[in-house]
Amino acid sequence: MMSQKHKKMAKVNLLLSHFLLNLLILSPNFAFSQTKNDVKIGSSLIAGDDKTSPWISPNEDFAFGFQQLGDENQFIVSIWYNKIPEKTIIWYANGDNPCPKGSRIELLADRGLVLTSPQQDEASISDPLIGIVAYGTMKDTGNFVLVNRHSDSLWQSFNQTKDTILPTQEFREGFKISSRRSETSFSKGRFLLRMFQNGNIGIASLNLPSEYINENFYLIRSIDQLNATNYVMKFNESGYILLLVNNSQEFVLSQGEIGSSARFYHRATLNYDGVFALYQRLKDSKNDVWSTVWSVPDNICYSFPSEKGSGVCGYNRICRLSIDKRPDCQCPRAFTLVDPEDDYRGCIPDYVQDCGNNQEDAGSQVEMETITNIDWPTSDYELLQPLDEEKCKNACLNDCMCAVSIIRENSCWKKKLPLSNGRVDNRVNSKAFIKRKKGTFRENTNSSKPKNKKQETIILIVSVFLGSSVFVNCLLLGVLSLGFLLVYRNKRLTFDRNGSSMDQTLRYFSYKDLSKATEGFKEERGRGAFGIVYKGVVDIGNPIAVAVKKLDRIVQDGDKEFKTEVNVIGQTHHKNLVRLIGFCDEGPHRLLVYEFLNNGSLASFLFGDLKLTWNQRTQVALGIARGLLYLHDECITQIIHCDIKPQNILLDDQYEPRISDFGLSKLLRMDQSETQTAIRGTKGYVAPEWFRNMPITLKVDVYSFGVLLLEIICCRRNVDYEVGEDKAILTYWAYDCYQQGTMYQLVQNDLDAMSDMKKLEKFLMVAIWCIQEDPSLRPTMKKVVLMLEEIVEVPSPPCPNPYRSEHSLVDAV
Repeated sequence: MMSQKHKKMAKVNLLLSHFLLNLLILSPNFAFSQTKNDVKIGSSLIAGDDKTSPWISPNEDFAFGFQQLGDENQFIVSIWYNKIPEKTIIWYANGDNPCPKGSRIELLADRGLVLTSPQQDEASISDPLIGIVAYGTMKDTGNFVLVNRHSDSLWQSFNQTKDTILPTQEFREGFKISSRRSETSFSKGRFLLRMFQNGNIGIASLNLPSEYINENFYLIRSIDQLNATNYVMKFNESGYILLLVNNSQEFVLSQGEIGSSARFYHRATLNYDGVFALYQRLKDSKNDVWSTVWSVPDNICYSFPSEKGSGVCGYNRICRLSIDKRPDCQCPRAFTLVDPEDDYRGCIPDYVQDCGNNQEDAGSQVEMETITNIDWPTSDYELLQPLDEEKCKNACLNDCMCAVSIIRENSCWKKKLPLSNGRVDNRVNSKAFIKRKKGTFRENTNSSKPKNKKQETIILIVSVFLGSSVFVNCLLLGVLSLGFLLVYRNKRLTFDRNGSSMDQTLRYFSYKDLSKATEGFKEERGRGAFGIVYKGVVDIGNPIAVAVKKLDRIVQDGDKEFKTEVNVIGQTHHKNLVRLIGFCDEGPHRLLVYEFLNNGSLASFLFGDLKLTWNQRTQVALGIARGLLYLHDECITQIIHCDIKPQNILLDDQYEPRISDFGLSKLLRMDQSETQTAIRGTKGYVAPEWFRNMPITLKVDVYSFGVLLLEIICCRRNVDYEVGEDKAILTYWAYDCYQQGTMYQLVQNDLDAMSDMKKLEKFLMVAIWCIQEDPSLRPTMKKVVLMLEEIVEVPSPPCPNPYRSEHSLVDAV
């Protein structure tokens, strides 16, 4: 008989055999599904722990894990592009509640992804989850998926889209994405994009902190189809956003030039400012940036409905459209932000609105600030008509309820707080009178300002000086005198030799400093009317690349004029102007130090092998126009550039244009100009009035811009003898093409431009208006910007040079 011990052993062996048999039966499912990149049950990641690596997709394009926010102790669970330096986030879980360092994300079979804080507070990331998780996987598409043992999807990040969609995603009625709160905050934002039953895709604003949705301020409309019952929005693998109707017809919603998905990443994001944009970026370049292929709305500042809501920028703010079609939001000059950490909480005025018994006394405490072409169209409460400017201003000044009055064509609109939907309104000529507290608009220089560290140091030194012995006092006096002498000698920034104030933002560099920064003026980067430009590196807290311009052709004995012009240049601040960092004024040496822009001049992208796309060229043209508008009308001192040409337009890393060499024309010696005596400018771009002893006005820049605009359109020089005599002079040939209806000849090798003939015609007409020989016929740069922005119509232009001979090449040069 078998002993009890043997019976037990036999039973254990039987059970073990059954276990091994079941394991062999089940194992093919796991072996078939799982890969080395898949995430096993029990795997975890810890926030801020460099020893744990994120979960990577097989192609290594995407990563899942923790990303640190600005605060070093705040992290979000997210998915990002793994191979690019800035780690662009395309999905996130706990944006409203970032977790601290030491938090853990763990994959559990019964609960999926679970986030646990250091205090053991738990939150499920993958709700709702039905089933038992076998493993997780970070897909090459950017989708993180939890699957069961049959490889069926139980949960995926694509079903909980945040502010970004990716290629291969499809959406139907009810789909929505929400913007984040700001560029750095991943909390729920103020904008929502939704798809409706009829195929329309709307963008609306939310009234936070509630869930109330305002009416759509923009609609991406579907193509009208008879008997259409099924609409699907697709972001296909090629990078196009399409609308699929009745599972049969596809209509492209996005426009623009899409790069190959083999070479480019693509994403579409509802940005925190309400603009929905399609982006692309080179995969194999660490130096590339995300470029906008297509975005809607075209002008979000004008897109908001007029009935309700604060507008895109918040209450009491002003919206101005930037070159990339994103809103640039600002407080009026008499207002300040409610919360510097949250732009969209709006602005508050610098005075207290008081409608008590002492209204006359309250009125004496405020005055009116005048700003042109600004409006808050939804804040009117009273219309006065007819009324002139002075009466309109006083009507608001003496009304305690009034914050702003707008005068337009003898009509005066009084507006009350809070002001909503504020924007730059260039479509009509208007003036805004904004109430402000008397005397507070000027820059404060009184003692109520907080003391900075330098002031505190001086106070400490003086205290020690007064409390010391006579010998120590004398010693300290000598040291202080020597110190002040050295500071004055090496930092002649605050005052020049004549005692006039210099711009506080500029830095003074000695000639020795700049010689060292440029390695003895070693690397020459260009030559112009004023001298030679060298590349260098200066340390102003951290090393930055600079362009150092040696001014060897300025007027003799022009010390005072040099300082005056440098001071003017230093006070110009615009995104389409090259920024002046500092200067050198030492003996015979006059040098200017500018920011260095890696992409160089526009000329290399118009006339070289590497060309800008049609969309990029139109944006560059608009940016240059806005920069010139600022120089002519908006900066403190009006500036005529006098030498607008492609070589004086630089491009930053995102190919936005920056105008250089502005403000220097007054310093150029007449005998050193590039044309002839008494003429400033470059052949081909010089306005006719320079040759005719006529007054030189802002219109000379308008003429030069017109020639430049033609070059931007055609990607060729304004005078080119190699293309044939009838086409040699671009200004003549362009008008001939316009008049004969053969505009396609100007861009016959550019398919994008040829497919956008409406914009091509508009830009060409604007250019022809700008190059009119009669200066009075040329538009102002303000009008040019309005025409290019499609805010005003462009009338048909006359012949720009009606008296030219048929083949006059001499006149053009």
